[in-house]
Amino acid sequence: MKIKNASAGVLTNFEVLDLLRSRGASKDPTRVMASLAPSEFKVFDYLVETAACNQSRENISEVLEKCKTYDLAKAEIVNIINIRPTSAVEIDPMIEQSETRLGEKLEDLAELVTQVLPAPPNQSNPEDGAEEDNSTEADDQANGHSGEGEQMEDKSAEANDQVSGNSTGGEQMDVS
Repeated sequence: MKIKNASAGVLTNFEVLDLLRSRGASKDPTRVMASLAPSEFKVFDYLVETAACNQSRENISEVLEKCKTYDLAKAEIVNIINIRPTSAVEIDPMIEQSETRLGEKLEDLAELVTQVLPAPPNQSNPEDGAEEDNSTEADDQANGHSGEGEQMEDKSAEANDQVSGNSTGGEQMDVS
């Protein structure tokens, strides 16, 4: 492979992942068939867990086309494609002066991203997570536990006792 222009532009995570796949990267545990460096395998392992693994050239082209109406910089669009924000709160830090440049269009941009770009593989359904959290809290309350707060307070108190020289059982020392 010959490099035609070393600084042609910024690549999206999808383009890097596509390049690594074309060079033989895969989830094969032996990895003896591919001629990739160990660092390239680490990049591949990271990218297959991000939104880039479900994206396609068509998705990216559509986002690029639709983002023209928002007058975004190339770097801002690349960040949006790579990170795939799902709300205005996530998009806000990616766009310089987003409130003055986009205003109410920020929500529209978030909706566009969620409609056009596929979700990352590790993103769970929020409704499923809410049910699991509620059942765990209900189980803790039924067993007489108040949850994480109680455990955190106990650990914090133990740590403070250890630092100050007090033990959790027995007599306390007079430090004065």
